[in-house]
Amino acid sequence: MRRIFYYPASIVCALILSTLCGCYSGTRPPRIGKAAPDFTVRDSEHAVTLSQLKGQVVVLNFWATWCAPCVEEVPSLVRMQQRLKAKGVTVLAVSVDADEKDYRRFVRDHSVNLLTVRDPDQKSNALYGTSKFPETYIIDRNGVVQRKFIGAVDWTEPEIIDFLGKL
Repeated sequence: MRRIFYYPASIVCALILSTLCGCYSGTRPPRIGKAAPDFTVRDSEHAVTLSQLKGQVVVLNFWATWCAPCVEEVPSLVRMQQRLKAKGVTVLAVSVDADEKDYRRFVRDHSVNLLTVRDPDQKSNALYGTSKFPETYIIDRNGVVQRKFIGAVDWTEPEIIDFLGKL
């Protein structure tokens, strides 16, 4: 004998609503609208402190040479920076590469003429909760995180250029 259970509509609605609320909580990154966590990264060539870039729009990109989507988006980051640098937009590309030689070779071979620094200990991306790459935060001139991108982005898309140009 097969039993069929009927649940009151209120229970079904409550389950659906709790599920939807759970999904919604993860759609808005927790840092949006808040001050960007400051950090300093020192590698063998120089030191970079995020707060020193206050007054500029910062495109904070966490990446690695071994990450195929990262490699894919680097040329568009370079082109976007060239186009918007005069408007006060700066790309800060933080590599999480452990191997310094691989990192230096990549930067040289791909003509990465961005402000880039290597953070093999991954302390800076840990502040942002980033563990998959690439991941990019847009920080406005006041140091507030305005947007987050996960995955490779074509930084030359008109919507992105327009968004960055208005900050």
